[in-house]
Amino acid sequence: MLKAHDLLFSYRRGTPVVDGVSVSIARGSIVGLIGPNGSGKTTLLRLLNGTLAPARGSVALDGVPLSTLSRRDLARRIAVVPQETQVTFDFSALEIVLMGRYAHLGAFALEGAGDVSIARAALAATGTAALEDRQFATLSGGEKQRVVIASALAQASDILLLDEPTTALDIGYQFDITSLLARLNRDRGTTMVVSTHDLNLAGVLCTELVLMKSGRVLAQGATRETLTAANIRALYGVEADVAVHPRAGHLTVVPLARAD
Repeated sequence: MLKAHDLLFSYRRGTPVVDGVSVSIARGSIVGLIGPNGSGKTTLLRLLNGTLAPARGSVALDGVPLSTLSRRDLARRIAVVPQETQVTFDFSALEIVLMGRYAHLGAFALEGAGDVSIARAALAATGTAALEDRQFATLSGGEKQRVVIASALAQASDILLLDEPTTALDIGYQFDITSLLARLNRDRGTTMVVSTHDLNLAGVLCTELVLMKSGRVLAQGATRETLTAANIRALYGVEADVAVHPRAGHLTVVPLARAD
């Protein structure tokens, strides 16, 4: 569905941030991008959504190169949830979600009743319907993140790219966001690529992983085959215990010590 081949990208002709990366994102999968700071995860997300153009290689959506698609056409297929959303004006939560409808409006067109209905359905799907009249700036971190995800849903794209969706959230909100994403994938078949530092989130949520270090892919494959103690040691220089939790039924990662 979304395929990147041999991507190379550098900022201002410096050292490559993404170097020879090839990934395939199958329809209906949840692919996690994990790796240390500076490994190229966010840059890869930007290449996958067409915000950045590679110096070498290509990204294609259903076989069509992203470089041949307009920003409006791309937005109808791929929605992005950034690490943090800054809003300059006093928009309400509903207005933030309605921004996701812009890709479906004609030039100078305003949102209609149908767009408002879609936006409210997206708020309901993310458990934020009661917040629609609240000013976005007054919401908690977890509420903001769910509203931004609602905006991505209102965009009616079939692919979500999420950059650190649980960063700076407490454990309760982390659980809520993880559960929400799993439900959207299960109920709507939404394809997701999730960049994260949280190895336990990856173990819970992701069907496949791409492990990145210094701009290159260290390993990729099914989560249970890829999230291993050996790979964690190679990525982070940390010894860790990786096991299936007996009650939760998913992989858990417990860091133990710095590797010698």
